[in-house]
Amino acid sequence: MSSSNEYLEYMLEQLSDLDEISYRAMMGEYIIYYRGKIIGGIYDGRFLIKPVKSAMAMMPEANMEFPYEGAKEMLLVDDVDDREFLKELLEAMYEELPAPRKKRK
Repeated sequence: MSSSNEYLEYMLEQLSDLDEISYRAMMGEYIIYYRGKIIGGIYDGRFLIKPVKSAMAMMPEANMEFPYEGAKEMLLVDDVDDREFLKELLEAMYEELPAPRKKRK
């Protein structure tokens, strides 16, 4: 099942307090970027983020879920209605996220 455009628009609105939020559509789902780094994505109508230490500390009860078959587990963000929490979460995660890969020529 792919994610709806409506859910994408809702999540972009929830994250709009942050600068440089972008996304890329990928096989019916959406990869979410914060300041050029992948933080997670929208998969089957769920907002999943990379399980970095800061995110796990801020959401100790969060479920780990697979975004799709064959992928690594990610943290499920249940409280997508709390804009302030989402902002704090992504800001805390940023330094732990890997730098974007250089594109091959």
